[in-house]
Amino acid sequence: MSSSLGQFIKLTLFGESHGESVGCVIDGLPPGLTIDFTHVDTRLNQRRPGNHGLTSQRTETDQYHISSGLYQGKTTGTPLMVSFPNADRRSADYDQIKRVYRPGHADYTGQVKYKGANDPRGGGHFSARLTAPIVFAGAIAEQLLNERNIHIAGHILSIGKAKSQSLSEFSGYDETLEVLDKAPCNLLHGHAEKLLAEVEEAKQNKDSVGAVVEAAVFGLPVGLGAPFFDTVESRLSYALFAIPAVKGVSFGDGFDYSKKRGSEVVDAFVLDHQGNVKTNANHNGGVNGGITNGMPLLFKCAFKPTASITGKMETLDFESGEMTTLEIEGRHDPCVALRAVPVVKSIAALVILDMMLESHLIE
Repeated sequence: MSSSLGQFIKLTLFGESHGESVGCVIDGLPPGLTIDFTHVDTRLNQRRPGNHGLTSQRTETDQYHISSGLYQGKTTGTPLMVSFPNADRRSADYDQIKRVYRPGHADYTGQVKYKGANDPRGGGHFSARLTAPIVFAGAIAEQLLNERNIHIAGHILSIGKAKSQSLSEFSGYDETLEVLDKAPCNLLHGHAEKLLAEVEEAKQNKDSVGAVVEAAVFGLPVGLGAPFFDTVESRLSYALFAIPAVKGVSFGDGFDYSKKRGSEVVDAFVLDHQGNVKTNANHNGGVNGGITNGMPLLFKCAFKPTASITGKMETLDFESGEMTTLEIEGRHDPCVALRAVPVVKSIAALVILDMMLESHLIE
């Protein structure tokens, strides 16, 4: 199914942005797990709209209801189903897009794909509203990884022309990254002001701005992934591109490799003070031949500027066949990356956990 991810931990999404609810079914969780709902709520609050002046003011509380898979506070081992009621719906904002499709959105392709039966309100099943259940599932996967000393850090590396510090400068999951882990917008200390200024400028100009989210997975064992089509990069990329607005994924130095010579990007093997094999640099982002090498797994996701902008746009009226002016109503993020970091981390947690179970690295 196109709305399902994973083999050993399977996530299936359901719902539409302005339907009664969105949610997911998680199959494959171990029985007897006590879910850390404080951690789940922290991740959901980082993703939730309306908690920052520069994000969408749709005021969903992200309250959730678990219908199955939990008994006396512990997982049963059977499918866990969770739903998020859609409380703050303004469907009238989307009346016009039934005939005037928004540029950059899935209104047209969705209408053709589903023969006009799709729900167009708020983007329907294509909406970023469905990232709420992704984050719920990812927080549980992250808990299982954390218990095995595998940690995922993420932050906004750049917004527009403003840049932050790269996670490649951190060799492990230290105290600095733990503080970042609790930050509302996942911004490294000392860089927030210049990054948010880019968003504020775009908002004031009735525009939007793109960004890059960077993440790192610390503590992974050597040997995760397999050539040719089950590499760590291919499995992660497949899932990361499902996040709305992601238009690029790269690992390690990524596209910067194209500007360098081989002599500049040598990851020489060395022994650390405990006798473990490491590399003296991490240009490859913790992967050789599609297989983890024990260094931090480092990757980036490029997010396009939000397609919904408050300025006027020219587009086609599909009923009349003539060009018209569209002024998009509704509540939208001038920079989707401000809420995207927990989504990226959740996808990474789900994929890594699934691959570790597949490789019998977790029983």
